[in-house]
Parts: sequence; structure tokens; C-alpha cells
Amino acid sequence: MAAITGGRTLIVAVLLCAMAAMSTAWATSNVHATYDWYNLKEHGWDLNSVNVYCAPWDANKPLWWRKQYGWAALCDSWGSSDHGYCGKCIKVTNRATGAWVWARILDKCSGGGGLDLDYETVFKKIDTNGHGKEKGYLKVDYEWVSC
Repeated sequence: MAAITGGRTLIVAVLLCAMAAMSTAWATSNVHATYDWYNLKEHGWDLNSVNVYCAPWDANKPLWWRKQYGWAALCDSWGSSDHGYCGKCIKVTNRATGAWVWARILDKCSGGGGLDLDYETVFKKIDTNGHGKEKGYLKVDYEWVSC
């Protein structure tokens, strides 16, 4: 019985270490995050009306899915036909205040590793001290989360 319990403990420890390694690998720190005015409510949360990159793959998702989280653009080196980030979720945290919100990647932008956040549904919610609006950007951390 002791060998079984010891084996279970080892398995649990290995799984916890693997999960910690995965979460670390999927987190990015000190990212430059600007904002965009997608005007989601005015456009009925319609990806085609807003003309986002992920519209061909995600525009037919149910309305609840499109409204579930605020929208964000990932400023990364996307391939010309790469849409693997589309619909994925991130937890975005303002480094200055600790305020955080979840967002869904539905667009892409140029630049090296930053984010472009919908003003109303993401940026404004974590810009709790107003400094981001003043400067035009926030410094944030983000991590990939399951949505």
C-alpha cells in the first residue's frame, strides 16, 4: 500500500510540475498594449462589420461566444495563412495596478509581440488609474488561458 501511495504522490508531483512549466511557457511579461476602437456594441459584435482578421474563421460563432470576452489583437509574426491564434483567450494584467481581464484574440496587428486591446471591453477595464489613456498604452502581462 505504501508503494501505491508513494507512486500516486510522485505522479501528482510530476503533473503539478508539468502544469507549472506549461503556464510559464504561455505567459508573456512587460508587453506594450495599445487600444483600438472596435465599437463592438454599435456593430452588433459582428466580426465582418468590424473587419477583423479572424472573421473568416470565427464570424459564424454564436453571439454569446463573440460577446463572452473583450476583443484583442495579437501583434506577433503571424504567417500569411496562420489563424491558429484566432478565438484563443488571454488574461491581460495591467502591470501598474494589477487590474486584469480576459480577452479573446480576434485580430492581428503588426509589431513585435504587443497587443492591441478593444478600448471599451478590455483596455478601459484594466486602466483603472487612467494613465494608459493619457500615454496611449499600458504595460501589461498576458497569459494564455482556456476559454
